Amino acid sequence: MTGKERRDRKKMVACMEYIARQLNDEEILVGNWLSLGVADGDIEYGNLDEDDIEEYYVQDETFAELMTTFLNCMEEANESGGLYCGGVVSK
Repeated sequence: MTGKERRDRKKMVACMEYIARQLNDEEILVGNWLSLGVADGDIEYGNLDEDDIEEYYVQDETFAELMTTFLNCMEEANESGGLYCGGVVSK
């Protein structure tokens, strides 16, 4: 993996974590993202600094599984409460 690929992956992990924290259905967050995605506490809420992302999350297999988990969470969220951010709920 090149340095650019590593930085891109770490940035993606930070962004997925931030978006996942906006889920308007806590069961999806706790049951799926926190147990199968990024563990609670591994990334401070709102931290988008890729330098703080553990190497574990950007290894090929782990990163692929993380993206799949994120997509599954978003699909479920679309059917169950959507996203909530800045006082606004998705429609």
